[in-house]
Amino acid sequence: MEGKLKLPMGIEDFEEIRTMGYYYADKTGLIRTLLDNLGKVNLFTRPRRFGKTLNMSMLKCFFETGSDRTIFDGLEIAGDTELCDRYFGKFPVISLSLKSAEGRTFDKTRKKLQSIIGNEAVRFSFLLDSDRLNDTERQQYAKLIELDDVGEFAMAGEMLENSLLMLSRFLQKHYGQKTIILIDEYDVPLDKAYQSGYYDTMVDYIRTLFGQALKTNSSLYFAVLTGCLRISKESIFTGLNNFNVYTVKDVQYNEYFGFTDADVRNMLACYGFTDKYDIVKEWYDGYRFGSLGIYCPWDVLNQCDKFCESRSARMESHWENSSSNRIVKEILEHSNETTRAEIEALISGEYVEKSLISGLTYSDFENEEPQKRQTHLWSILFATGYLTDAVRPAGKIHRLVIPNREIRGIYEERILSWFE
Repeated sequence: MEGKLKLPMGIEDFEEIRTMGYYYADKTGLIRTLLDNLGKVNLFTRPRRFGKTLNMSMLKCFFETGSDRTIFDGLEIAGDTELCDRYFGKFPVISLSLKSAEGRTFDKTRKKLQSIIGNEAVRFSFLLDSDRLNDTERQQYAKLIELDDVGEFAMAGEMLENSLLMLSRFLQKHYGQKTIILIDEYDVPLDKAYQSGYYDTMVDYIRTLFGQALKTNSSLYFAVLTGCLRISKESIFTGLNNFNVYTVKDVQYNEYFGFTDADVRNMLACYGFTDKYDIVKEWYDGYRFGSLGIYCPWDVLNQCDKFCESRSARMESHWENSSSNRIVKEILEHSNETTRAEIEALISGEYVEKSLISGLTYSDFENEEPQKRQTHLWSILFATGYLTDAVRPAGKIHRLVIPNREIRGIYEERILSWFE
């Protein structure tokens, strides 16, 4: 493998991949598509490990003031010089990942949010001396990054709730340009709150935090959020103008999350594993995003790494243990015999036809009648990558199948045991 690009194992930083000699499957066309269809707030929902975080890092590197344009050399978007001249490096960018915003209690999660937002605010410490902010604004910014006696960020209460709004306004005033806000894994705090019993409190808090930053913020140019689920009934996004949601069912952006067949062929050819294409396809292909077949990139990368160690490496399930399956487990434990029979039919290679809910709410999993809970089950299995469409649905009914050999193994070894 000498001379080959390194495989980006666990690396989700776009700049690091592009400057440190790592392989990159070009997804920069996402930038043009986003700008062509721009909403004030844009939400992308995809299963875990399908490249959401790397894409968010790529967006930050493209739009943020002071970025190095050369890291995009040779990529698709670099060929659109007019677009690059207009948008590249022209905006202040607030970039947050809520992946670590979890705790057993609301207070612990709130402190995690405090730390995440505080550390992002520290990136803009030049605001302390900005002559474009007045004394009051500089003092307010200083409060955002102030530490308490134990070295933790001191902002709390209303200051924390308004933090993203305030920071975006200060940045707009300093740069004379509206701010872009990127929020990765926005639904992680809600998932953990549901598991730990403080869900309603967390919903109210996230609604206020997002509402200030995304609904009434005249300093916002646009925002992009990613997550596994679209959480709708709690009205987290109520009142947003020009709010676009893109799920696995949508044709737009389908090639930008996950690997296409061409992506996989190119990667295998790069590392000399063209002969492994059929077995890789059998194990990791089979997802349908809109009208396009998609592979899980986490699986392809990890298995390619195994082949680099040994060409005869056995195929493995890499995706299953990359995150928690708890919500799927909890819903399946309350499922009925009909659902079990349908799961067994899926394992046998058959399909089930179901209507799905695109906007989910964790509270419904507990409060709805059994029949409706089963509808939520199929929607969750679909949204989180345990099922996919066999064909593009013509109406509201989806023909659901297990996407590939890896996921079938998860059903056989783990999901059936959860019924017990």
